[in-house]
Amino acid sequence: IAAYSANQIKIQAEDQRIPLMGVTGSFVFAAQMINFTIPATGSSGHLAGGLLLAVLLGPHAAFLTMAAVLLIQALFFGDGGLLAYGCNVINLGFFPSFVAYPLIYQRWTRRGLDAKTLFQATLLACVLSLQLGSAGVVLETLISGRTQLPFAAFFLVMQPIHLAIGLVEGLVTAAVLRFLWEARPELLDSAHQEQPGSKRSYRKVAAGFLVTALLLGGLFSWYASEHPDGLEWSIQRITGETELSEPGGEIHGTAAWIQSFTAILPDYQIPKDASGGGQDGTGLAGILGGIMTLALVTVIGLLIRLAKGKAKRISRKSRSESKDA
Repeated sequence: IAAYSANQIKIQAEDQRIPLMGVTGSFVFAAQMINFTIPATGSSGHLAGGLLLAVLLGPHAAFLTMAAVLLIQALFFGDGGLLAYGCNVINLGFFPSFVAYPLIYQRWTRRGLDAKTLFQATLLACVLSLQLGSAGVVLETLISGRTQLPFAAFFLVMQPIHLAIGLVEGLVTAAVLRFLWEARPELLDSAHQEQPGSKRSYRKVAAGFLVTALLLGGLFSWYASEHPDGLEWSIQRITGETELSEPGGEIHGTAAWIQSFTAILPDYQIPKDASGGGQDGTGLAGILGGIMTLALVTVIGLLIRLAKGKAKRISRKSRSESKDA
């Protein structure tokens, strides 16, 4: 899917839109650090950000950006196991970009955008994304054959709590998109109606996302809810614990070793020193993670741009040789 997406961006995307991938990726990284409490449940949730990326970047760039966000989280912060990386990319990247976005958001807004349509399309698409993602977790856990959770019980606990999280994400995403639509309406309109010849500049929008990402990751992440997230809460309801026992095995051990080696701030904490003391590194992790995401996604964008330029040169050369012949 990543290779297909890269190829489609190489063919379709505006060069001016590529820098947005980096800053929106940083924004999503920071936003995912801020858990909000789900009232009357003892659970919390965080923004996934997949639909926001799809609306602003288009589905292909959104998928690659989300894949980069999740890779930074797993490698450098130990957030999400490496063996679960592919599942996470499907649940948080594929479902919003290639299912909820085209089937709900694009169809709902195909006759034009207004405040009501934007709100409805965003809310429904976010809810669908979260429902599909949570169902994906249950099915992937079942298929793995390494689960301690009864399928039916797990499914019936996961869906309602992620419905609540999806509603909150829908409201927040709709508010962000409404603000951007009023400030720069062409940003939303052109995301799903590619205009390769466009020379629009999104520098101010990109700068706004970057500043917001640094504020979210460096400051507001300190105030995230301490309640277990939707997945941990669901596991706790069934087993009494927020995490399952380690599966063990050589492959799992190797993946865990790689993460222990690469994670500079595991669980967004500053590692303990020789005396056994440690410090909360949430703010530092938010800033570093945002910068790392920006760097990785920018590299991806530059590689795509280089490939795009090379393809154009080859095409022009081929046409020239054909005319000569």
